[in-house]
Formats: sequence, C-alpha cells, structure tokens
Amino acid sequence: MNSLRFARAALRARPALLRAPIQRRGYAEAVSDKIKLSLSLPHQAIYTSQDVVQVNIPAESGEMGVLANHVPSIEQLKPGVVEVIEESGTTKKFFLSGGFAIVQPKSRLSINAVEGYPLEDFSAEAVRAQIAEAQKVASGNGTEQEIAEAKIELEVLESLQAHLK
Repeated sequence: MNSLRFARAALRARPALLRAPIQRRGYAEAVSDKIKLSLSLPHQAIYTSQDVVQVNIPAESGEMGVLANHVPSIEQLKPGVVEVIEESGTTKKFFLSGGFAIVQPKSRLSINAVEGYPLEDFSAEAVRAQIAEAQKVASGNGTEQEIAEAKIELEVLESLQAHLK
C-alpha cells in the first residue's frame, strides 16, 4: 500500500470526535488589529493593555516586531528595550534585563522578565558611572564569582547605555 493510501486509511479510522479542525488563515479574514499585551515582573505587572498596535522586542534571535495575529511562538529576550506602540500613536519604552516573550493565539502577547523599568527612569550619567565600576571588577579585581557577575552587569549596562543616547 502506498503512503497516500495508508494516510487516508489512518484518517478514516480515527473517531470523528478526535479529528481536529484544520485551521487556515487567509488575508480576507476580518480580524482584530490590536494586541492584548501583558508585561510582567515576578512581583508586579508593569504594563497591560488591550489596544496595542505593535510591540518590538529584543529577542535572542534578533530584534523582532510583533503585530496582531502573529504566529504563536516563544522567544527568549536579551537585555534591551521593549517598545510598545499604542493605538493612539504614543510609544512607551521599557528596559528589561532579559526574559521571555510568549506570542499566543488571538493576538495575545505575554512578556515576563526578572527586572524591568520604564526607560525614562534611567540617567545616562549614572549608567556611565556603573559601567566604570563594573569594568574595574571585570578586569580582575575580585573573586571569580565577582568577575562573572561584573561581566553580566556590563552586558546589561552597555545595552542600556546604547538606548539612552
């Protein structure tokens, strides 16, 4: 029996209750053009909205824009800025230390991070001072654990500094 006949026979043998409907997406469908966004930290939600048009995230695989009806996926986030574009045209930016973005069906996006703050909460001068301090430790002035922590801190601070310019 060739493989096509085998596949047809297997489909016929499945009970009708177990058959999942085939989901197809076409351009002519009338769908919402808004994203339901939840940006959460372990201890609080820092942003939730039903009327977001686009969210730009710093994924490990590269910068990524999420629009309504995006393909469901899970993305690991690197330290960087999440940019939220609201329906009114205003933009909100949040700096995250890393985390995960989960794109779910029905235009839902959940972003979970350990640390995150509005970008306007940061001072460029304070970041420069922290970078100088972390560079001293990372260059060998500390224990092995302190050096490793300083290198991670440098990665996060340098990413933050690039967005503050």
